[in-house]
Amino acid sequence: MPRKKIPLEVIEAAHAAREFQPSKPEPSERLKGNKGVSRIMYIERKAGELTGEACIGRVTFSKSGKSIYYSGKQFKSLKGSGFKANYFEIESGDDYWISGPRKDGADRLYGERLPIDIDEEVGEEYWTQIRNQPDRFNETKA
Repeated sequence: MPRKKIPLEVIEAAHAAREFQPSKPEPSERLKGNKGVSRIMYIERKAGELTGEACIGRVTFSKSGKSIYYSGKQFKSLKGSGFKANYFEIESGDDYWISGPRKDGADRLYGERLPIDIDEEVGEEYWTQIRNQPDRFNETKA
């Protein structure tokens, strides 16, 4: 079978395209060392009790979304099988209630008015964007 003649313009265009080197994309957040998407959440330690110590802090989610990381701890979902808890901490096995913070500040499961610690690094964002009370951004308790 005879070869087809390729026009010179097509050959020159192919060579020019080969010389073009696209820039490399920026490394993903995961490759930079971040575990995944982060978000401000309410975290309450249950550990067999109905009420426990609680805080507002920034958590990161695993790539699959099945694990949550906070303060050097890893939490896995109880998938609806927990009693007044929705996550457990991997190392200790303690139960936790982890949820998005409420705009009205009534984050505790039973509405108790016990103090909730607010992590220093999320305080301003919590008071201005979630609670819409920018005058309280220095407060470390809710």
